[in-house]
Amino acid sequence: MTNHWIDLRNSDCFLVIGSNPAENHPISMKWVLKAKERGAKLVVVDPRFTRTASQADLYCPLRPGTDIAFIGGMIKYILDNNLFNREYVVEYTNASFLVSPEFSFHDGLFSGYNPSTRSYNKSSWVYQLDENGVPKRDKTLSDPNCVFQLLKRHYSRYDSDTVSRITGAPKDLFLKVAETYSATSQPGKAGTIMYAMGTTQHTVGTQNVRAYAILQLLLGNVGIPGGGVNAMRGESNVQGSTDFALLFHILPGYLRYPVATDRDLATYLKNSTPTTADPDSVNYWKNFPKFFISLMKAFFGDKATAANDFCYDYLPKAGGNYSFISLFEAMYEGVIKGLFLWGQNPCVGGPNANKEAKALENLDWMVAVDLWETDTAVFWKRPGVNPADIKTEVFLLPAAASFEKEGSVSNSGRWAQWRYKAVEPPGDAKSDLEIVSLLYKAIRDKYQGSTSIKDRPILDLTWNYGSVDHPDVHLVAKEINGYDLTTHRLLPSFASLKDDGSTSCGCWIYSGWYTEEGNMAARRDDSDPSGLGLHPRWSWCWPINRRILYNRASCDVNGTPWNAQKALVQWDEERQQWITYDVPDFVFRTATGSHVRPEVSAKSPFIMRVEGLGCIFADGTADGPFPEHYEPFESPVKNMLSSQQINPVIKIWSGDMNPRAAIGSADYPLIGTTYRVTEHWQAGAMTRNLPWLAELMPEMFVEISPELAKARGLKPGELVKVVSPRGEVYAKVCITERIKALKVGGLFYELVGMPWHYGFNGFVTGGKDRSKNYAANLLTAHIGDANTMIPEYKVFLCDIRKVM
Repeated sequence: MTNHWIDLRNSDCFLVIGSNPAENHPISMKWVLKAKERGAKLVVVDPRFTRTASQADLYCPLRPGTDIAFIGGMIKYILDNNLFNREYVVEYTNASFLVSPEFSFHDGLFSGYNPSTRSYNKSSWVYQLDENGVPKRDKTLSDPNCVFQLLKRHYSRYDSDTVSRITGAPKDLFLKVAETYSATSQPGKAGTIMYAMGTTQHTVGTQNVRAYAILQLLLGNVGIPGGGVNAMRGESNVQGSTDFALLFHILPGYLRYPVATDRDLATYLKNSTPTTADPDSVNYWKNFPKFFISLMKAFFGDKATAANDFCYDYLPKAGGNYSFISLFEAMYEGVIKGLFLWGQNPCVGGPNANKEAKALENLDWMVAVDLWETDTAVFWKRPGVNPADIKTEVFLLPAAASFEKEGSVSNSGRWAQWRYKAVEPPGDAKSDLEIVSLLYKAIRDKYQGSTSIKDRPILDLTWNYGSVDHPDVHLVAKEINGYDLTTHRLLPSFASLKDDGSTSCGCWIYSGWYTEEGNMAARRDDSDPSGLGLHPRWSWCWPINRRILYNRASCDVNGTPWNAQKALVQWDEERQQWITYDVPDFVFRTATGSHVRPEVSAKSPFIMRVEGLGCIFADGTADGPFPEHYEPFESPVKNMLSSQQINPVIKIWSGDMNPRAAIGSADYPLIGTTYRVTEHWQAGAMTRNLPWLAELMPEMFVEISPELAKARGLKPGELVKVVSPRGEVYAKVCITERIKALKVGGLFYELVGMPWHYGFNGFVTGGKDRSKNYAANLLTAHIGDANTMIPEYKVFLCDIRKVM
């Protein structure tokens, strides 16, 4: 999130798209309703009429997987009607930057596309530079090569009629959404976008979010109270898990992970540290060497020295894509022989779950660390298989639940909040920290006495957390914060990090959360001097306790807040200083302590970007500098905007168990999607094993329209099979008005929806017949986003068939 949960109350208009906060993030809905009490508008765009939609001032349906067409149409509407915040766009975004005249776009492809490699050469996706190497700008926004004009040309095709034909959104409703939300560009107004997995779980998931960012930058809605692009995480510590590098391509603090071509430390730092000739750009990532070398000191302590490149050679170098789908494809091929599953249940939560379960059969061993015996822990006795035929040795380690251990969680708004242990874990259950520590001890003991250099990373790893059997979580938190190694004192913030080996830090963005003053995440002072819900002394927020990111953009160039009643920072001309209610996200003081004038800080309000500005045009994605509509991997229709049917750079897995429905398949004529219900949690292990929750929602269902029910002769509660090219799922029929056919390209297409929490093991599985599998992800495909490889759970083709 750029903002945070409580800040939602400051919004004047909500665009809820790809999410359902009333059911899946109910506390967020509390703040939405607070805003509505004072007149804020709630706009919901969703394939289903959800419980969030029931509270909306305006609801508009759309076909799953067509968000870019919808948002692209909104961008065109804003540009055509001159509804953007001109000062914000000119001064705080790269709209005025001139792009190389070699850059082009034609028939769904940007310049530089190589069809044989399914990838782009980005050499034309660059700015024009002046004689000093600084990007050229045209602040009149009239140059045909400036980003603003390129944006206008790109979305000129996204007129309201075309948007309606692609998305199935009625034209009048689409235009009403565009009109309502674009009003937030007016001075003193704020609009926020709330999104979740309905946005990201697509082959264009990253570009969906990029489209939201462009929309918000045009309207001036980034950096302000009540604004932002706000990802609603699906679990209480998903934010924390990504902060600490759960994903394969990063190190803690979103540091780039080294790859095979980063042959030594100097090369890695050069390839990871952005540079600019622009004297106005803060370019805060120029401090990358400080963050990385301090991390290596946290990893390897005294063993990491300048003489040995701070143990850089100890880090394995990535040679491929190690995302979720890639790992299971490798297991299926017999490449990966062992697997640890920590709180994961891929037999329910993974795409193409039949293939993923089959892949587990090719392992030599598997360890499941969980609270219950999950579906995946017993994959070897799933319906339709003979346990005697499966060679995989499976271990189940009982784990402690969140309230059975002490530690921190970081919520969607980046607030790190300390939790205390409420009760002891039952039986032999241990915390994840204890399990990891015991595992490390056992592995290290195996390597003791080795003189091989390849074993040094294990033997030289620091592990100073007190008892190995019962590590102290506070010592872990302090290591994350970082130390001044010359004084052995905790660092006050990441501003003190150095690249000479004199500081250590386990995650630079968390430096400042556990200082000599104590555990900042454990603070519980609920005072709010700002009156905006910032609560600066409640817990701690990364980075540096800043509650709203990019807050220099909350003021105009002269430092005057766009909304004087909701000031985060503002310039006092008489006193020649900044008045701050939030931690400034810009350079506001010089080294001597004097305050930097607003017209200077206005030149770099987005300090993490090398341009210093918000990027409407960006070369960081694999599939284009502007979001472009492509059809989902499985679609009933051809792409109406170009001849490129699907995202041209996605990885397509072929071979065994990866079938795909043809465009407009007669065998699979229905558009399927998945979602969550309030009563269940994720892949179900934590709720399907609790009788008081299981009885509230005991059975798998498929939600269909009355029209589809009539056409197929289906009755409420009837057991049916939902089938796709990859599998079949048994479900009870749920006939409701919440889901309707959509008119796409002149024809009506029916939509069906299913919750994805059910499986084949547990107190309840999803049906009375325990010989059946009720996991919705038996239907979804092994296909992912072009940038992140997140699976496309939210759209696939399927059919409903009666059970004879």
